[in-house]
Amino acid sequence: MNRNPWSRLLPSRSVPLTRWRVEGTRWKARPTTLLVLAVGLWLFGTGEALLVDAGIGVSPWTVFAEGLSTRLPISIGAAYFWTSVVVLLLWIPLRERPGLGTLANAVIIALSLQVMLEILPTPSAFGWQVLQVLAGIACIGIGSGLYLTTNLGPGPRDGLMTGIHRRSGSPVSLVRLGIEVAVLSFGWLLGGTVGLGTVLFALLVGPSVGYGLRAVGLLAGATATAPIDENDSDWTGHPELEA
Repeated sequence: MNRNPWSRLLPSRSVPLTRWRVEGTRWKARPTTLLVLAVGLWLFGTGEALLVDAGIGVSPWTVFAEGLSTRLPISIGAAYFWTSVVVLLLWIPLRERPGLGTLANAVIIALSLQVMLEILPTPSAFGWQVLQVLAGIACIGIGSGLYLTTNLGPGPRDGLMTGIHRRSGSPVSLVRLGIEVAVLSFGWLLGGTVGLGTVLFALLVGPSVGYGLRAVGLLAGATATAPIDENDSDWTGHPELEA
């Protein structure tokens, strides 16, 4: 039992065991679980769209998708989706196991990103741009917190990370760092936006997901937790959250 009264003010380092969590299979889920999954992934995509519309830098994978969209006759949402498809194909030699959440991740985040880009504001004042980036990171944190608790399989990018980790024996954090740096570099060379928003994302997304988990656990009335499993979600793989 944790006797520290301040622990509830800290980001969670574990996943709350909610009533909608599935066990045993990644391909069957109750309607409530599917709703939580969809809402979580939509919020994640909305957070990415907030970063893009802010115009001062986005997350590494969105930098890559944005760069592709400037070079190819496709939208950023389509670029994000097809990037997910290619990453999933890389799972085959790595022998990763997808789940319902894996496929939903590829489709819903890309759809949400594209739809919300057309709805959300594009501020010109620097202060509002920073606030929009912070709102986007908060949405990603809450969305991840919801998505994690369904236990329906890893997102495409996390499966790539854990597959390379198992095959190479390299630490998860090092593998993730290498992937993120490579994707960010290629995306920047293609014309993706790198800036203050990218730095803020790197620094704050880990704690944001931790607080998202904390909030979801409190709202769900969860009384138990499980260690964060790098195979179970698209939680971005930041070492701040490793159990």
